[in-house]
Amino acid sequence: MLRRTLLGIGLALCASLVFAQVPPKPGPKDLCPVCGMLVSKYPNWVAVVTWKDGHAHFFDGAKDMFKFLNDLPKFAPKHRKEYIAGIFVTDYYNLERIDARKSLFVTGSDVLGPMGHELLPLATRADADDFIKEHKGKRILAFDQIGPKLPYDLDDGKF
Repeated sequence: MLRRTLLGIGLALCASLVFAQVPPKPGPKDLCPVCGMLVSKYPNWVAVVTWKDGHAHFFDGAKDMFKFLNDLPKFAPKHRKEYIAGIFVTDYYNLERIDARKSLFVTGSDVLGPMGHELLPLATRADADDFIKEHKGKRILAFDQIGPKLPYDLDDGKF
């Protein structure tokens, strides 16, 4: 009985380590599946989607990540949203990976990313408010407020 309990605890611990929400870093050859750019060239902008099977897709900014997530049949036809383990973006101020689903995104600022106008990820409302003041941002949006059209509007200079 004790052996079975210890085995169960060990398996649960291993599973929690495997599926821990620690975002991986892109390798030197990882390409953004949306635009084809080398992601590692832009470490301050990296976004990543991790999957329950352990693999990851890397992006050179949140804008391309949202394009990907909003059109999986086009960019990753064998993937489904329910298989996503984590979604991470790089916080503008502290340059740490943060949970994109809990982040705020500013549009319309004077800060450009690798692909031009970008969705600027920030960890807190206070940071987003400061960013708007410092960089002439237009809007603060939560993760679930970013629909399929907005990332393409940013490409067209519409905020």
